[in-house]
Amino acid sequence: MTPKELDKLIRLGEGFGCEFKSSPSHLGREICAFANAAGGRILVGVDDQGKKIGLQNRNRIKSQIQTAARNIDPPLVVDIEEVEEILIVTVPSGPNKPYCANGIFYMREVANTQQMKREEIREFFFKEGLILFDEQPCPGFNIRRDLDPKKYSAFVRMAGIPPTMRRMDVLRNLLILKEDGITNAGALLFSKHVPRFFLQASLTCAVFQGTTKVKILDQATFQGNVVENYNNGISYLLSHLNTEYIIKEGPRREVLELPEEALRESLINALVHRDYRSTAYTQIHIFHDRLEIVNPGGLVPGVTLKELGRISRPRNPLLFALLHRMELVEHIGSGIKRIRQSMRDYLLSPPRIEAGADWFAITFKRKPQHESIVEDGVAPSREGVNEGVSEGVNEGVKQLYQFIQHNPGKRTPELSLELDVPIKTLERWLQQLRELGKVEFRGSPRKGGYWPTGTG
Repeated sequence: MTPKELDKLIRLGEGFGCEFKSSPSHLGREICAFANAAGGRILVGVDDQGKKIGLQNRNRIKSQIQTAARNIDPPLVVDIEEVEEILIVTVPSGPNKPYCANGIFYMREVANTQQMKREEIREFFFKEGLILFDEQPCPGFNIRRDLDPKKYSAFVRMAGIPPTMRRMDVLRNLLILKEDGITNAGALLFSKHVPRFFLQASLTCAVFQGTTKVKILDQATFQGNVVENYNNGISYLLSHLNTEYIIKEGPRREVLELPEEALRESLINALVHRDYRSTAYTQIHIFHDRLEIVNPGGLVPGVTLKELGRISRPRNPLLFALLHRMELVEHIGSGIKRIRQSMRDYLLSPPRIEAGADWFAITFKRKPQHESIVEDGVAPSREGVNEGVSEGVNEGVKQLYQFIQHNPGKRTPELSLELDVPIKTLERWLQQLRELGKVEFRGSPRKGGYWPTGTG
C-alpha cells in the first residue's frame, strides 16, 4: 500500500471493514471480530479522529500482532504492512467461523466490535464457514455494464465521501468490491436493474377493503434498489393513510394518522434486515383497521422478541453499514425504541411485533376514522372538504365515492355491510359527498331510498 492509498483509506473513516488503533492494545478481539465478519483492516498508529500518530518499536509490535493472531481460536494468519510508521493489519474473513479471543467471541457490527456468546455466533451464521449473503459476490454482475453511476453518485453524496476519490478505490475500501467481484450488498445498492439479480428484492404494497385480503382496492410493486424502494414505500404510505388538519393560532398543519418517523424506521428495518435468500417480497398491507409491514426472515438467531429494542444483530451487516453511512439507519438496537417512543408521543398504543421462523411483521393499529387527532384540546378542522374528492377528504371518503361509482343504487345498510364501515361513519362520509355534489339520495328513506352518483 502506498502512502497515497493509506490517506484515502483514512479519509473514509472507521467502518464495517476498517478500525483505527492508536496502540496495539486489545488487538486480539479486533482481529477476532473481523475474522468472524467479512474481514477488514486495522490501522495501528492512527487515532480515533483519523490522525496519524505513528508507532515506535514497530518490529516488536509486529511480533505482538502475530502472537495475538496465533492465539485466536482457531489460529489465524494476518498480513502486516508498514507505511509511514503505520502498521496496516489485514485480517481475512476466516474460513473456520466462529473464532474467539481468550474464550470470548466477537463480531463486527457497523464500526464497533461487539462481544457475543458462542451459541449466538454459531446460530448467527447459516452454518460455520459460510459468509453472509450481503458479503458474497453477486454472480454475473459486471461493473461497467450493470453499475448505475447515478445511484453511485447519490451514495457518495449521502455518505459524505469526497467526490474526488476514485470509484474503484471507494468500492474496494468499503468492501463493496472484492477479488471475486462486487458483493450482493453492492448490487442491491448500485445495480441499474435490481430484478436482474434479485427479483425477490421487490417491495409490494396493497390497500385492502375492510379487514381481510378478500378485495384489493389498490396495489403497487416497486423494483428499484434499497433506497428507491424505501422512498417509494414511504410515498405510498403517505398517500394512502389519512391526514387530519390541526388549526391552532396560525396556519393549518397536516397530521398523518400514524407517526411518520415510526413508519420510516419500520420500513427501512424491513428492507435492511430481511432475508434476501428468500423468494418472498417485503410487503406493506393497509387495512381498514391496521397497517402491516412484513419482511421475509424471522428474528436473527441470538435475539428474542423480548430483547428487541435493547440488542440487535444485523442479518446483512455490510448492507447495514452502507446505509448507516448514508444516515438511513441509526445505531444498532435503537430503531424499535424510536418507533415505540414516537407512538407514545402520538398518544397511540405501541405496535404489535411478531415473528415466525421465516417472517417478521410489525402491525400498527389505525385510528378509527370517526375519531380525530387532538392537540392541546383543539380538534382538527374539516376545512377543505369542499375542495373536491381528490383533496381535503380522508381516504375512506374517496373509497366510498369510488365504490358508489361502480355500484350505484345501494342503500346505506348495504354500503355499511359491503364496506365494513359503521353506519354512523358512512352517514358522515355521505354527507360530505352530498355537499360536494358527488352523490345524491333518491327515493324515500321509509321505502328504501338509494345512493346513485351525482352530476359533479
